[in-house]
Amino acid sequence: MGIISTKYLLLDAQAKGYAVPAFNIHNAETIQAILEVCHEMRSPVILAGTPGTFKHIAFDEIYALCEAYSNTYDMPLALHLDHHESLADISRKVDAGVRSAMIDGSHFPFADNVKLVKSVVDFCHLHDCSVEAELGRLGGVEDDMDVDEESAFLTDPQEARRFVEQTGVDSLAVAIGTAHGLYTKRPKIDFQRLAEIREVVNIPLVLHGASDVPDEFVRRTIELGVCKVNVATELKIAFADAVKKWFADNPEGNDPRYYMRVGMDAMKEVVRSKITVCGSQNRLLLPAEV
Repeated sequence: MGIISTKYLLLDAQAKGYAVPAFNIHNAETIQAILEVCHEMRSPVILAGTPGTFKHIAFDEIYALCEAYSNTYDMPLALHLDHHESLADISRKVDAGVRSAMIDGSHFPFADNVKLVKSVVDFCHLHDCSVEAELGRLGGVEDDMDVDEESAFLTDPQEARRFVEQTGVDSLAVAIGTAHGLYTKRPKIDFQRLAEIREVVNIPLVLHGASDVPDEFVRRTIELGVCKVNVATELKIAFADAVKKWFADNPEGNDPRYYMRVGMDAMKEVVRSKITVCGSQNRLLLPAEV
């Protein structure tokens, strides 16, 4: 077992019509909670860490944890660099063993986004590292990134086609109406736009901002070509709410072995639900397949 490229997972998902869940991690407990469920349900998984995550716990420690858990749970793991913004940061982590990276140049004009992504692709492909990029821009808040409604814009299908051709990227995150964080009203997903992108782009598509999106909407995006579904905020809220309740019920409590387990168990229920929505249960690839 070990740390693998997401390309093997996403190409299998694309061929078989399901999606691989990508869960954001923040510490050892969140990694363990996610993997306990994935092991139980035999689901492939992508563990996604933002730059903020690697400020909280050093990259080397997170990488070592993921390697160890890969052996413990007897499953290959994809440790994914989520919303990274520089070639220097990505190249350092790829040199250390990461095999999946998202370079986020979505805030740049098209040509500058292409230039940045192409530089990352050229480097990463020398190291069997798959690259995800984003075209169009999601609103909402994630990590240190805060995109207001006026700055968000949807992905143009023909631009997506040109972007993929010019960058050689392995997967593409598309903006079709989802947002990072929770929604103040029911999200309006542009399924027609997604279908048009799928017609002209043949690589796996990625859905960011899937927390709080109705299950039937997520399933429809998978039918239309989404192969990776990102979930972050719902995991954090479930964990935090459970810990808050534990302390409300146990005001004198102080043992993290108890209250962290309560948070982990609440997070596990979200993970279990998302795996079911993605249709990834019993899809775990064998070592020979990766």
